[in-house]
Amino acid sequence: MNSRWDEAAAKNLDGLGLLVYASRLIGAETSLVVWGGGNTSVKLVERDYRGREVRVLRVKGSGSDLKSIEKKHFPGVRMDDVLALLERQDMGDQEMVDYLAHALQEPTSPRPSIETLLHGFLAAEAVIHTHADAIVSLTNNERAADVLRDVYGADVIALPYRRPGFLISREVAETFARHPKAKALLLEKHGTICWGATVKEAYLSTMDLIGRAEEAIEHRAKGRVRFGGVAVSAASPEERRKVALAVAPHLRGLVGRERRVVMAFDDAPDVLEFASSREAAALSTIGPATPDHTIYTKRLPCFVAVNDPREPAAVAAAITAAVGRFVVDYTAYVNAGGGAAVTDAFPRVITVAGLGMFTTGKDRRTAGIVSDIYHHTISVLGAATSFGAYVSLSAQDAFDVEYWPLELYKLSQAPPEKELARRIVLVTGGASGIGRAAALRLAAEGAHVVVADLDAAGARKVADEVVAAVGPARAIGLGMDVASESSVRAAFEEAVLAYGGLDIVISNAGIAHSSPVDQMTLADWERSFAVNSTGHFLVAREGMRVLKAQGLGGAFVFVATKNVMSPGKDFAAYSAAKAAEAQLAKVLALEGGPHGIRSNIVNPDAVFRDSKLWSEDVRRERARAQGISVEQLEDFYRKRNILAAPILPEDVAEAVLFLASERSAKTTGCTITVDGGVKDAFPR
Repeated sequence: MNSRWDEAAAKNLDGLGLLVYASRLIGAETSLVVWGGGNTSVKLVERDYRGREVRVLRVKGSGSDLKSIEKKHFPGVRMDDVLALLERQDMGDQEMVDYLAHALQEPTSPRPSIETLLHGFLAAEAVIHTHADAIVSLTNNERAADVLRDVYGADVIALPYRRPGFLISREVAETFARHPKAKALLLEKHGTICWGATVKEAYLSTMDLIGRAEEAIEHRAKGRVRFGGVAVSAASPEERRKVALAVAPHLRGLVGRERRVVMAFDDAPDVLEFASSREAAALSTIGPATPDHTIYTKRLPCFVAVNDPREPAAVAAAITAAVGRFVVDYTAYVNAGGGAAVTDAFPRVITVAGLGMFTTGKDRRTAGIVSDIYHHTISVLGAATSFGAYVSLSAQDAFDVEYWPLELYKLSQAPPEKELARRIVLVTGGASGIGRAAALRLAAEGAHVVVADLDAAGARKVADEVVAAVGPARAIGLGMDVASESSVRAAFEEAVLAYGGLDIVISNAGIAHSSPVDQMTLADWERSFAVNSTGHFLVAREGMRVLKAQGLGGAFVFVATKNVMSPGKDFAAYSAAKAAEAQLAKVLALEGGPHGIRSNIVNPDAVFRDSKLWSEDVRRERARAQGISVEQLEDFYRKRNILAAPILPEDVAEAVLFLASERSAKTTGCTITVDGGVKDAFPR
């Protein structure tokens, strides 16, 4: 572990600025802290609300992430209030949180870390606490005392595991006072505490401590086969992709029965090495690398043993059995831990021998964090077992972290999820017009969106718009030709690999051709049916396969047209193909009903803005058919509806949202018009 400290970058920074700088250096090293983990602090002299100079502890706020932290994320806590607590023998967590709220420099600042007192009680100006993989590898084995002595001698003091809070804070301070020459403290099964007279000194001490651990691990690993070697031969990359695609919707249905999840698949080399190894099953029953991991990953993963990872049916059956056992065991673990209500009995990490790892979360970002954490766990498992048998928190200690009242309270205070949270939507024709508006609208209500379009660059641009509006990993953009069976299948596969499955399909892509029947070419007729009819069939077929495999229900929304009810002169190819689309949607309602899959239709009319449907040729032909000029076309369509209103993509998107969401949970086979009221097109 090499220092990244740059004197030029740090030259003009003040005390808190230096803390931000060092914190980001720590956060940038993925092996030092997982997302949201680690703590840093510095003690400064500031003026309080009465203008008096006081000593203030600036410490990382709860929930902040070191790699992107800013000054505002470091609440200030008055040191006289902190040190007054040294007289106490004990203090409950909630009492401590309430107390610190009164000691804040700025009452509106973030809540200080639960480890605030640990930083405050230490008689050092700067403190850095990490969960470095290398250090945890030394402490999480049965020979930890001998290993630490061999690596560090008397430079480092190790303390037995104790959950974060008041008692460990006192213990750290007392240990520091008894061993003033020690360079660091190691918390067993937790991480490091390093300090210094300056932020730089604390940072360099941290780097040195971890570097020495890494050297010891590297030396120990020479000539050693990790995890006992291979037990199950891994499938090839192509076979892994095929099997993952086949089993992912089934798995998502299993673990999302109570609350849907978004899921990620990972078959990186380290994951595959672990999942395929002889020791994977046993190591998967021991526990997490650190307490912080538990909050995201639960205490244990779900390990799925298979004989042949190339056989989808066998893998799916093994997954079903393993998840079932996990639920039983997890429920027993919670009951034994303290009788708390089980918040979610399903696994968040599912490793499959010879295949890879699935991780779940409330959104793709969280599933990615879980995946990242388990990569760290694999690293720790591999290194720790080179020194001795791997050890972890006891089941009770893990339970006390996972069901920590403060953490449960924080979850209870979180804002309610949006109505399409945890839902995955695929929108065809999503690069412009109605498709783009629907993608943005559904994403605003919490959905993850797969934007598909013949214009792949346009689809990616809309996906970027979604991400900019609602957050990372919430959308992907894909090229898709709905008239191509292979292209449609490939896009659905990408959606499953990206998010684990699907919940909603917005079948919107379409083209328009205007011509009298006697002047129309066969090619134009067939092209209209290929996109406006067959295209919807191909999308519906792939969508239905995924939704049925999940067993969670779902929704189709078909964007048809007013022409289904009231065809237009010289618009035969478009009107006939769209009528076929509407009939397909109704048949899908019949077939999907027993599976909780709804299918509904939106009939818009004359949506000009941002529409590729209304090409210059189509505008010219429709104006000719109506006997008006091209310039009069938009106004003509506006005036012919009862409300005399222009129809915008956002208007159609509102109807799409209604039919896609639980607002219409008992509606299927229905047609909603968004045309301003065209009498001849009234559904009947």
